[in-house]
Amino acid sequence: KVASAHRELFVKPASPRGMRIIEKKSNAQSKSAKPSSQPLENVEEWQDYKEEKAKYEEDSSWNPVDPDKKEEEFRNYSSNPRFERVRNFYRENHEKQTYKFAVGMHKKYSNLGKRQMGLWEALELLDTFVDDSDPDTNLSQMMHALQTAEAIRKKYPGKEYDWYHLTGLIHDMGKFLSCVYGEEQWCCVGDTFPVGCQFSDKIEFPDFFKLNPDSKDKNLSSKFGVYKKNCGLKNVLMSFGHDEYMYQVCVQNKSKLPISALYMIRYHSFYPWHKEGQYMHLCDKVDIENLKWVQDFNQFDLYSKASEIPNLKEVKEYYKGLVKKYFPEKVKW
Repeated sequence: KVASAHRELFVKPASPRGMRIIEKKSNAQSKSAKPSSQPLENVEEWQDYKEEKAKYEEDSSWNPVDPDKKEEEFRNYSSNPRFERVRNFYRENHEKQTYKFAVGMHKKYSNLGKRQMGLWEALELLDTFVDDSDPDTNLSQMMHALQTAEAIRKKYPGKEYDWYHLTGLIHDMGKFLSCVYGEEQWCCVGDTFPVGCQFSDKIEFPDFFKLNPDSKDKNLSSKFGVYKKNCGLKNVLMSFGHDEYMYQVCVQNKSKLPISALYMIRYHSFYPWHKEGQYMHLCDKVDIENLKWVQDFNQFDLYSKASEIPNLKEVKEYYKGLVKKYFPEKVKW
């Protein structure tokens, strides 16, 4: 049975999210080019096989919409239907998100303009994208965007907060990196953290950082690393991902969003900071002033994932109006 599994072809059924195909090959086969009929040689290969398979399998009966879900049940990384998928994601993320890698990715996407399209048009593309790092939902990012925005709108219904409604809608649009530019998910989604200094043990799956070469570099693994005390998060290089990319989209396209919205977009995935209180030694006064907004936003970003999905037809024109108010007709990506 193990031998026959050695060359199994995994095909994720076609769906609105698209299809993924992977042909599993063992490490032994790729290194020594043994015939495909060869059995797996050890337990480690079998574990690799199972973990690779888990990336593409999911309990299709699981429904994330659950209005009765308790707050403490969110971000449960030890027991949920997506555990193996999420765990595999963070192993790769923590191993590969090095200081050097982040520098390269920031440089790669520092000047936008490879594509130009309207913000709403780009948002519709996210209806094909599902975040592998999220233990609380398997819905598309378009659905999550609407859940977040409508949750904010319910608590802050006033017109003076329409910027907040729009922020909820667009906060994850940096995942455009993966669904359009083809970047792998491990460098686009998931919790973010500073690189170039010590990795906090409050980051999810911290043990995987032992695989990261920066953890063995004294200059990149001390408390302050390459930074100075209270230098400000604007001067701290974060692991690369959709937060920073979407922040750059907002800034380089001269959106009219306030600084509090920009903080939400840039740091909403920085859970070690806004949830665990880590890295305060790198923050300046502006960071501390805006921390409360990032924390306020988090309740909508997180807890709305179990809410009923809003009717797109009923809210579409409202949000398209906000896009027109705060962004240019064509946006550089």
